Amino acid sequence: MTDFHTAAASTGLPVLDVLGDLTGALDEHGTAVLVAPPGTGKTTLVPLALAERGLRVVVAEPRRLAARAAAGRMAALLDEEVGGRVGYSVRGERKAGADTVVEVVTSGLLVRRLQADPELSAVDVVVLDECHERQLDADLLLALLLDAREGLRPDLRVLATSATLAANQVAELLGGAPMLRAQGRIYPVEHRHVPPNRGERIETCVARAVRKALDEQDGDVLAFLPGAGEIRRVRTALANLSDVDVMPLHGRLARDAQDAALREGQRRRVVLATAVAESSLTVPGVRAVVDSGLSRQSRADPRRGLSGLVTVRVSAAGAEQRAGRAGRQGPGVAYRCWPEHEHSTLPAFGEPEIRTAELSRLALELACWGTPDGAALSWWDEPPAGALAAGREVLRELGVLDESGAVTARGNRMAGLGLHPRLARALLDGSERVGAGAAGEVVALLDDDSVTTETDVDSALARLRRGGPGSERWRREARRLSRLVHGEPGGQDLAEVVALAHPERLARRRSADSPVYLMASGTAVEAPAALRHCEWLAVAVADRTPGHAHGTVRLAAPADEELARRVGAPLLKDRRTVEWADGDVRAVQEETLGAITLQSRPLRDPDPAQVRSALLDGLRTAGLGLLHWTKDAERLRDRLAFLHIAIGDPWPAVDDAALLSEVDHWLEPELSRAGKRADLERISAAAGLRRLVPWSQAARFDELAPDTVEVPSGSQVRIDYSGDAPALPVKLQEVFGWRRVPELADGRVALVLQLLSPAGRPAAVTSDLESFWANGYPQVRAELRGRYPKHPWPDDPTTAAPTGRTKNRR
Repeated sequence: MTDFHTAAASTGLPVLDVLGDLTGALDEHGTAVLVAPPGTGKTTLVPLALAERGLRVVVAEPRRLAARAAAGRMAALLDEEVGGRVGYSVRGERKAGADTVVEVVTSGLLVRRLQADPELSAVDVVVLDECHERQLDADLLLALLLDAREGLRPDLRVLATSATLAANQVAELLGGAPMLRAQGRIYPVEHRHVPPNRGERIETCVARAVRKALDEQDGDVLAFLPGAGEIRRVRTALANLSDVDVMPLHGRLARDAQDAALREGQRRRVVLATAVAESSLTVPGVRAVVDSGLSRQSRADPRRGLSGLVTVRVSAAGAEQRAGRAGRQGPGVAYRCWPEHEHSTLPAFGEPEIRTAELSRLALELACWGTPDGAALSWWDEPPAGALAAGREVLRELGVLDESGAVTARGNRMAGLGLHPRLARALLDGSERVGAGAAGEVVALLDDDSVTTETDVDSALARLRRGGPGSERWRREARRLSRLVHGEPGGQDLAEVVALAHPERLARRRSADSPVYLMASGTAVEAPAALRHCEWLAVAVADRTPGHAHGTVRLAAPADEELARRVGAPLLKDRRTVEWADGDVRAVQEETLGAITLQSRPLRDPDPAQVRSALLDGLRTAGLGLLHWTKDAERLRDRLAFLHIAIGDPWPAVDDAALLSEVDHWLEPELSRAGKRADLERISAAAGLRRLVPWSQAARFDELAPDTVEVPSGSQVRIDYSGDAPALPVKLQEVFGWRRVPELADGRVALVLQLLSPAGRPAAVTSDLESFWANGYPQVRAELRGRYPKHPWPDDPTTAAPTGRTKNRR
């Protein structure tokens, strides 16, 4: 057994230089922030130093893989096995005992412990490791610890560690905590850019960059990829490398595979890792880093009711952390798989998960803590109010919260399971319907769907039961979950367990030959080919598809209407719908499951008010052209519009928006008597418009906006009100003798004369006849007299006799 001083001295790690100041700061202030890059010893030496002083230490890590690795490293320094003075606890696994003084746990697990024991009575110091990663559980843990220190445990020491300098805000949250820095021994790292070729997939680009790094550099290569799927494809692309071990590293791997990736081997290695290796873990032997420039983040899409992991660009801070891994043991090179000019466009820091994730689990923890809206807590970033309210609504639907927002007895039991509330509901209720064993198997699959590439739940479970990649981890978790609940084996319809987790994702095929299904939530999703024969699906996993109007089903179970009715009973509604659809009034009585229509039949006695509202929607959608419009009605509307513009009050506006806002005035009682589109088509628009003529001015309507004007020839010529200004289209010879243009609207507006040739073609436009006779007419006369010699073209049109006839007929 090795003592701490001997173990620490043997490492020579940079954090040794600040240990004295750090322990002093914690003694004096109770809180502190340590900023140190990866590899300085902040995760391993600091907890051991605190324990050496007789303190009981809990280290909170954001990931299970990091928790196990940190505990293993500390135990190795003490020349012990994990479970002695150093232990760890992650969900479903614990190695710790009575002698354990340093325990490494995941942030989510420590939240559960804090809920059960708000004083953390067996703990003296909590170390929040890698708090800059901004995972949801870590942010919540920080808020709860601050609340516990303020009210119950003012003596509880809290140390936050970060690999970046973005720690000022957390220092303020910790009551102005002292900030200490340990400088890492980082060798220079050269940055080289290896962008994808046109049309090249990122996995192919990364594989090409890895080969380049192996050719140009010594030592091992660490490649960062967004997820397990990309790691699998790059590993396949590098399968023909000789004398090189290609090893994956991500949180879903079996424990032995994770440990192997964290040990130096006899041969050169290429370690293909997710963001877990950015700061939480030390991968030895690395002299070159290949960065895909991508990471995966939890995102919720409230509009579609979908949530999950999406691929986003790495932040500038994350890219620097990744590159720094190449300079831990000597000068290194970072190969970046994006154009150099794009580096300046990277976001400075990653988006905190609390801003983007679905928050029903956070809402449950807050309700258990006694502050449902979280307002009483101090946050690094407050949870968005809308997302938190949506999370509480989910909890009410699951029976976790009562109407007052308090946690029910059922809710407390679900919280104790440590699962997402939806999965906790599926495990509890599913065990009563299909048995604890079957429910545990399904929930273990839903909680970690990366263990399968199947799209059908039944096929995925059958393959996992036979063995293969991921099956042992799945079996272990399924057994653990089964032990948490009770229930005898019952029905074999495992789709019921899926539907219990996501009743809003019960989906029905739109038509017999369509791959698109409509979920009860109202979101359309496309099913994989293996499931398209099913009319109903219980969708377990669906995500957004960029560039598509609908999502994509990744994992689902065949279902039927009976199951949908049974599990989705709270979503069943019997409603009478009267609406404008497909160009007419649609009145039906429907039985629905959320957005899915189960049965529909015509409604014989629809509510007249709803019919009227539907007809109004039709007028708004299809336009007022649904009414019966004659030419006289259109002219009447144009004349009213002219007076509204020229005079204003009391002459009303008659544009579509104005008319639709005044239907009670001009379309009644005909509109209330109508029942369908055909009835609208019989309503006289002209009769309705006459109701808009103000009664006090009705006698002057024809005077202010006359329908026709008598011209000097004696003809009655109709005025055109359809343009921007009222116009009088008239043959030029018929206005001989006129010296002034007639005026309308009590002299406010002069008519625009559209003077026509004898053939009725436009010859001139004017509203100033005196100027036209003096200046424009001579040119018109010169152009037209030869073309129309039978018509009079006098030298002085102001004294000539007006006529609509030729010379001979006159």
